[in-house]
Amino acid sequence: MKKLLFVSFLLIPLLLAACSTNQSKESSDTAGFSKNDVSIAKTESSSDASIGATENSSKDQSVENDSEEAERKATTERMVIHQVQLQVLVQDLDQAQASIEKKVAQYAGYIVESNMYRESETEKAGQLVIRIPDKDFQTFLRETEEEVIEVLERTISGEDVTEQYVDLEARLQSKRVVEKRLLSFLEDAKKTEDLLQISNDLANIQEEIETITGKMKFLKNQTDYSTITIYMQEDSIQKIAEKPLNTWGKTKKQLAASTNFLLSAGSGLAVFLIGNLPIFIIVLMMGLVLFYFIRRRKKKE
Repeated sequence: MKKLLFVSFLLIPLLLAACSTNQSKESSDTAGFSKNDVSIAKTESSSDASIGATENSSKDQSVENDSEEAERKATTERMVIHQVQLQVLVQDLDQAQASIEKKVAQYAGYIVESNMYRESETEKAGQLVIRIPDKDFQTFLRETEEEVIEVLERTISGEDVTEQYVDLEARLQSKRVVEKRLLSFLEDAKKTEDLLQISNDLANIQEEIETITGKMKFLKNQTDYSTITIYMQEDSIQKIAEKPLNTWGKTKKQLAASTNFLLSAGSGLAVFLIGNLPIFIIVLMMGLVLFYFIRRRKKKE
């Protein structure tokens, strides 16, 4: 019995030491786990922050690119109406006109107006109104100027109608919305008065839509094609130098003209006298009778 008590007293300190050792291990494990978790959380949060910053920067970059793209499109899609007034001196008017018409067909343009007239015996002039695609009008103008003798005058003007076109687009969209609503109201309307009122409003809106569409088409056509007006004049000095004088031929021509005039005048006089001979005879007889009575009367007195 004494031996058992002695052994149990010896075992109690050993058990207490073992328990304290286990507790110290668990606490150290717990502390280590907490430190690892904190470091992992910090790593994850830093990585998330870097990812978010990268995403934000990429978004900002894309937004900036989009804005630049929109700016570039807005700049390149400006709608400008170009008009050109060109006055040139040409060697041969007919040849110059044929050359210009050939170039117009080459650049897929068309002629709006063509006038040719003679200012004098040695001078001819003409006017061409041409529509050329806007992207080619500078090239067409340069090639035309290279083929003439001299460019007397050149005027290029441009009118920016971008805002006007955008305004028409916005108005058209709003009118389309109103038209859609009126169509829905027309389907739901049951009274005759409502149907008539909605129909009138719908007709007015559709008329406004057609007007706006027509204006937009006109502006689109005016900006797609440039208008070039060319005034052409022949070089009269060069024409006179190239033309032979032909003095003898002109003399014979003038002699024939004067002879024809005299013959024509004599022929007209003969026709007048012979054609009116009965009238002359009647007038002569009436004059003789009147003279006879006047003379007889004087004798009586």
